[in-house]
Amino acid sequence: MSHRHLFLQSGFIKTNLQNGVGRFVNQLQRINLIFCKSSGSSKGVREFIETDLVDFARANPGTVVYLKPRRHRGTYMCAEYLNGHKDYITCNNFTRDEVRKWLEYMKNKSGFPIIRLRKHWHTDHPSIQGIWNPFTHKPSYLNVTTFPEKERSEYQPLMPSATEQLLQIAEQVGFLDNSNTNNTTTTTRNTENIPPPLNMSDEK
Repeated sequence: MSHRHLFLQSGFIKTNLQNGVGRFVNQLQRINLIFCKSSGSSKGVREFIETDLVDFARANPGTVVYLKPRRHRGTYMCAEYLNGHKDYITCNNFTRDEVRKWLEYMKNKSGFPIIRLRKHWHTDHPSIQGIWNPFTHKPSYLNVTTFPEKERSEYQPLMPSATEQLLQIAEQVGFLDNSNTNNTTTTTRNTENIPPPLNMSDEK
């Protein structure tokens, strides 16, 4: 069994400035392909440049691709990331598919060096409550409730409407009780002032 992982630097999983929470920004800024025009070890890189390089550039407009032919030099690629980190991969005797796969691998990296993760989750503000889930602050009976539920499906506003607030203020002041009393008194007075109906038989 290999113990190579014991010598890796350990740390926690992280991302650049919460990348991916909103808009995702590809961290690969620049890729350099260094190859030889005549060497046999650079044949796969040359085939990739002739067939797949244009498609790769169109699919990744945020990544700059530089081609650097060097006579009688080794073939390798250099990836530069937004955080300033650089990765080098030797491409001697690589096939076209291998070059394409390694480019995809470099493109999907975050730019941080490979480390041994202490945990598979990490938070900047740890809490004794554990990991948050949608039922963290909900009643426990919801664990055995069958959804959809009629009571939970209805709209429940967090704040009362303007009409409800006005009615509550009127009840507190006593405006509604006074208005009902005044309406009753006015109705009684109007009834008392109405003259009796005329009797046609008495006039004759």
